[in-house]
Amino acid sequence: MSDVPYRNAELTADARTDDLLSRMTLREKLAQLSGYMFFDTYWETNFDRTEQERIDYVRSVAPADMIPKDGLGFIATPVRDLPSHIAVEVTNRTQDYNRSHTRHGIPVIIHDEGVHGVIGNGTTVFPSALGMAAAWNPELFEDVAHVIGREAKLRGINQLLSPTLNLGRDPRNGRTEETYGEDPHLASLFATAFVRGVQSEGVICTPKHFVVNFEGDGGRDSEAAEVSERILRELYLPPFERCIRDAKPWSLMPAYNSLNGRPCSGNRWLLTDWLRGEAGFEGYAVSDYHSVIHQWELHGTARDMGDAARQSLEAGLEVELPRLRTFSEPLWNEIQSGRVSEDVIHEAARRVLKPRFAMGFFEDKSLDANEAERTVNCNKHRELAREMARQSIVLLRNENHLLPLGNRFKRIAVVGPNADSIELGDYSWDLFTKEHVVTVYEGIKAAAPIGTEVRPVSIEEDADLESEDIRIKVKEAIEWCDVCITVGGLSHRVTREGVDRRSIALPDEQELIQVLCKKEKPLITVLLSGSIVINRHHPDALLNCWYPGEEGGTAIAEILFGAVAPTGRLPLTIPKETGYLPFCYNHKPSGRGFKYATGVEHPFGYGMTYTAFDYSDLKVNVSASGTAKVLFTLTNAGGVAGVEVPQLYIHDVLASVARPLKELKDFTRVTLQPGESKRVKLAVKAENLMLWNERMERVFEPGDFDIMVGASSEDIRLSKRVVMN
Repeated sequence: MSDVPYRNAELTADARTDDLLSRMTLREKLAQLSGYMFFDTYWETNFDRTEQERIDYVRSVAPADMIPKDGLGFIATPVRDLPSHIAVEVTNRTQDYNRSHTRHGIPVIIHDEGVHGVIGNGTTVFPSALGMAAAWNPELFEDVAHVIGREAKLRGINQLLSPTLNLGRDPRNGRTEETYGEDPHLASLFATAFVRGVQSEGVICTPKHFVVNFEGDGGRDSEAAEVSERILRELYLPPFERCIRDAKPWSLMPAYNSLNGRPCSGNRWLLTDWLRGEAGFEGYAVSDYHSVIHQWELHGTARDMGDAARQSLEAGLEVELPRLRTFSEPLWNEIQSGRVSEDVIHEAARRVLKPRFAMGFFEDKSLDANEAERTVNCNKHRELAREMARQSIVLLRNENHLLPLGNRFKRIAVVGPNADSIELGDYSWDLFTKEHVVTVYEGIKAAAPIGTEVRPVSIEEDADLESEDIRIKVKEAIEWCDVCITVGGLSHRVTREGVDRRSIALPDEQELIQVLCKKEKPLITVLLSGSIVINRHHPDALLNCWYPGEEGGTAIAEILFGAVAPTGRLPLTIPKETGYLPFCYNHKPSGRGFKYATGVEHPFGYGMTYTAFDYSDLKVNVSASGTAKVLFTLTNAGGVAGVEVPQLYIHDVLASVARPLKELKDFTRVTLQPGESKRVKLAVKAENLMLWNERMERVFEPGDFDIMVGASSEDIRLSKRVVMN
């Protein structure tokens, strides 16, 4: 078979796909549209076993148990438990069997998750996606994506069900930590960087969950979404559109929810008219796990399993994950009855096979276990995780310049449920040991100046903080210390996929700790959480550190003692109370004159550092091509070096439809030494000022636009009204 055209790497992906399809039976084409769920029985029999027992179980599963004679399209998450060298052994064995025991030797796609690192035993864990968005540094994030893609490829994974492109506009949703925040421009940049980085390493990306998956009433995950076409096109579709246009992902995942009455997994307008007709998507759509059958079981829009399969295929969904259910005999019966055309199956198989040629999967060689062991979680990758953690941390409060601590305090108490616990967040793997993860206490102890004593007061997450024993422990620590650092926030046990929040306030018991500590000594609060937390008892200094990844403890300590200055900025709004939600900066005018600032604790784009910056001398030039080029002078007016993140917002002064009061259009990161000044350039193109008019046509309306430059969405330092034609 080596001389057949589809084996010729010199031919185009289209030509090779056509040749392969011409040789395949209908059953073989169907086999490529679904897969094998490795964990079907695994979870029931292995979840509570030791790490070695789980590894032994995975190694015991023979490829013949997974791959039928007609071939197999996908295998779900087989190597999570395995150290990298054993993951290589298993994936090599699986692909070798597939090549030699199926008629065409089509490479099987092994998929897993990679929102902030590949899920796997010993892989590098970066900060949560929302935390990395807080760095406001898409270039650094693309470096992270390269590492994620590289580690996935070396372990035998060739598709990641990432990134999450839903907007985080209601932080009660348990999956907000997977998002890049509330703003479509910021989310677009980060998603595009992720796909570019991962796919350049030979791994297919799958932006998800298409679309409006986290916007149910009350922030509930996967609730029915009733959203106007205008809001879809203004907010929720642009991140997907830009990612598809600029990064060209080969896969995409529709959401669990229904959209305006139709389940996303069977929504033809979404998956065909918009996705392929308007956005130009050329890859294949995969179901979220079991979402095809949900049309029958949950949504009530399909009469049976076969009808659910038909609706999804005809809408434009090619692959049922994680395993064969509706795309097996129920779909075969639909084909035999004439209700599903063989042409539909042929086109779906084409879309699924072409990326394997385009990505070089047919030319992939056996993996090298030694290379995987050397590279996965190597020192270079850990240093990148540390740098991303440094840049993600947001300083929200710093009364009387308490931070940085330097060497002013000789006795430091580190108190709280997250002080010495490992909090990596959802979509990281907690079933095996994490010796390489640095906790906050460990980071502080290692970074403390010589002669400084650090004492931990660990408190279990579910402990009764009203108990006398805990009060005595905390009181003794307060009496002993010169400064108290409370480490609290959330954990993935209380908010994650499938676990949403009723309130975004700090848990009452953790506020009690702060009250106890602040009575006598300076108080610093470090928050670890996937999303935002309202802190009602204001400490002297407050750091929002998200889930900071495996190097988070080191990065937090560096910022506390002043080795590194904080540079993070909020990628979403922190309101004063949960009752304000949903609450985002880029809202439209109110008929009652509502002001965003009245309900804001910390605005979108906000973040402090250890110096101060002055903005001056704004110039705006509009070029003949319609680009507004914005120049201004930025000066470090403080006594230490620092990084500022100037942000460019616009407002359309007069439009045919109501427009947001502010919209982020550009930003940059600028490093300045004390007293140093720089001319900073930002820009916005006319095409990025287009709107959807009353007839739902995308047009540019010439006229006045306010150009605003500042340190956050509320801290506008310079502004100018210009005419854009």
